[in-house]
Amino acid sequence: MTTYTLPQGFVASCGCTGDSTNFPTAALNQMAYGSSTAYGPACGMCFNLTLLNTFLSVPPFNPPVHPSVVVKVTDLCPLSKTGWCNATTSGPNGAGHDLNFDLAFPSTSIPSNFFPSNASFYGYTDFGVWNISYQSVSCTNWGGWKDAAALGSVANQGPESVCCAANPTNSSNTCTSYSDHNGIA
Repeated sequence: MTTYTLPQGFVASCGCTGDSTNFPTAALNQMAYGSSTAYGPACGMCFNLTLLNTFLSVPPFNPPVHPSVVVKVTDLCPLSKTGWCNATTSGPNGAGHDLNFDLAFPSTSIPSNFFPSNASFYGYTDFGVWNISYQSVSCTNWGGWKDAAALGSVANQGPESVCCAANPTNSSNTCTSYSDHNGIA
C-alpha cells in the first residue's frame, strides 16, 4: 500500500461525488481496477486494509499494533513504467505483487497517527510503502455508507455513466468496465 494526495471535494475516477473524499477512499492499480480509464470492475468496492509491516525500511518496521481502515475504491492508480501501480498480466509491480492500494492520505477521515512509526530508530516517520492484508467487505462497513452524498453513485445509471453503484450487487459484485464497454484495451 502506498499513499497519494486526493484533495478534499475532488471527484475521483469513479467517485462521482466530491463528498466521497470525506471518508476513507483509495485508488487501485490499473490491472486490479480493471480499466485503463474512468470506472472499472473494482470501482465502488470496499476493502478492509490492515497494516502489517513496512516494505522499504531496513530492517522492516513491525509495529506492535496493526491498524485497519475500510476504504472504498473511487480512483484509478494509472499504469506507469515504474512504480507501485505498474503490475500487468506480464508481471508484478516492483514489490512482486499484482495489486496496490493507493490510500488517499492525509484525510480528514483517517487519524493523522494512523501509520505507526519509530522515528528514534529510523530517523523519519513516513515509511511510504507498507505490506498489508486486505479483505473485500460490504460497503455497509464503510464510514460513508449512511451519507447519501458520499456514496459516489447516481440513480438510474446508464451504460455510459462513470458512476458506480453505491454497493455493487450484480453477480460478480463489480461495476461494468468502462474500457470493455468502449473497446479500450
